[in-house]
Amino acid sequence: MAKQAWVDQDECISCGLCIDNLPGVFRYADNGKAECFDSNGATEAEIESEAIDVCPVSCIHWKE
Repeated sequence: MAKQAWVDQDECISCGLCIDNLPGVFRYADNGKAECFDSNGATEAEIESEAIDVCPVSCIHWKE
């Protein structure tokens, strides 16, 4: 199974970088925070470089 990305919504500041960079993976949840709705929408490398590495509050992680 491929890695699954996860957004810690308690830490998310709703900046939208992950959504802008990877709209096929991230979206806004009903609470206005980012959520990962499809980790298969991009490669692990793309998620790493375009979301995890650029998140200003480091709230996007890989599920263990």
